[in-house]
Parts: sequence; C-alpha cells; structure tokens
Amino acid sequence: MSRGGEMVYIPDDSDFSSFRDQCESLEGWHCRYNKAGVTVWSQGQEESCTVQKIKTCISCKDVPAETLYDVLHDTRYRKKWDSNMIETYDIGRLTVNADVGYYSWKCPSPLKNRDFVTLRSWLPLGNDYMIINYSVKHPKYPPRKDFVRAVSLQTGYLIKANGASACVLYYLTQVDPRGSLPKWVVNRVSQFVAPKAMKKIYKAGLKYPEWKRKHDPGYKPWVYPEQNTLPSVSLAELSVQHADSLENIDETGLPEDHLSTSDHEA
Repeated sequence: MSRGGEMVYIPDDSDFSSFRDQCESLEGWHCRYNKAGVTVWSQGQEESCTVQKIKTCISCKDVPAETLYDVLHDTRYRKKWDSNMIETYDIGRLTVNADVGYYSWKCPSPLKNRDFVTLRSWLPLGNDYMIINYSVKHPKYPPRKDFVRAVSLQTGYLIKANGASACVLYYLTQVDPRGSLPKWVVNRVSQFVAPKAMKKIYKAGLKYPEWKRKHDPGYKPWVYPEQNTLPSVSLAELSVQHADSLENIDETGLPEDHLSTSDHEA
C-alpha cells in the first residue's frame, strides 16, 4: 500500500476511498465460500500462489457499526475473543487517527507462527468506519527468532451501518507470509480460517457492551484522542517493510493431517 514503494506515509482520503471501493466491488473477485451469512472471495492469483488477496463479509444483526468499530480497536478486549492472537500492543502514535503496533499470530500447526509491525490508520465516515494497515519497519522492533516476520501489503476493515442496530463487516487482506506454503493452507484460509474469524468478531460484538461496562467504559482513545497516552512516533523513524528483505522459509512439504482439530472448525 506504500506509495512508490519507499516512503512511509499516513493514508489519506484517497487511500480510504480506494479501500472502500475494493471492499464493495465484485469485479475481479472469485467467490470461494458462501455459507451461514459469511462470504469469502479471492482475487486474481492462482490457488497455489502464497500472496493472495482475500476479502470476507458478514452481516451482523444486533451489533451497531459503532460497537464493532470499538471491538476492533480495543486491544484489551481482543485478548478475550481472538484465540489466534499471541500478543498485541501499541508502539506509538503518529497522529490522532494513526499509530504503529505489533501483533503476533498463532498459525495452524505445524506452521511457524507469524508476527507483524504495522502502521494503522482509521476513519469514521458518518455511520460507517474504516481501519486499514500496512507493514513498516521500526528500529526498536526487529524480526524475532521465535516468529517469522510477515508483511501486510494491505489489510483492513470496512464497517457499514445497516440501520441503527446492525451492520455489515468487510475484511480485506493481502499478506505475504514470508514462506512457501502448502496448497492446502492457502485453500484452508478461504474455507475455514476466514469464515471462523468473521464469526468470532461478530460474537465479540454481541458481548462487547456488557464487557465494556465493567472495564473502564469511558476509555476509548480511538474516539477521544486526548485519552491517548502513547509516546509519539515520527514517520522518519519508520521505513517500508519490503518482503524481500526478510527470511523466506519453505513449508510446502508440511502435511495437512498434522493439523490440530481446532484448526478444522469453521
């Protein structure tokens, strides 16, 4: 997503508009899954290609768009519902609507776990909301030995209000996992991992209001920037995370039958 490939920048209105268009457009997208209110599409590349662009959508009854936006921002609450997450934290703020953060992800066994350092930006637009990110390098958070540092080329959420008490959630991602993955993993992302993740977010949205009432209900620095106590980060400290500068591992030989049962749930 970085312009020109070299400069780190904070996304502007044109970037958010482009992201929204990608979420809402069907042109060039191939439907891979459509069950129980969840749809998954992929774009362009062959199934065997590791760097795929994936888009998912779910209708969320009884969850206002504003609530789901809070869920996706609230790192304390994320630990309650995101069972794939190993660790997440904010590193620093760039502006009132942009920050830098760290996220590590538990990959299906027997794959190695991945982590990311990303620049994230968000935009409330009337009753709709967008959050987008892409990978950057921060000198104090280099790749770690116990993770494969992956690259988010473009990842984000579009939350569209559907009346006062419901919404539609889009999740679009293009990630380079820095590894040659088996074809079964690529297929599993669209058939199992993505639908399961969307259902988790929906359930998290249903439970969030009750949880938030008991956990610092007035604290929402993504809505009230004056509450943000993160240290400031300068764009000059960051550089674009090029995939080819990172270790690339070959996991193509790993067998599917070693997957734990939890990875099979949709």
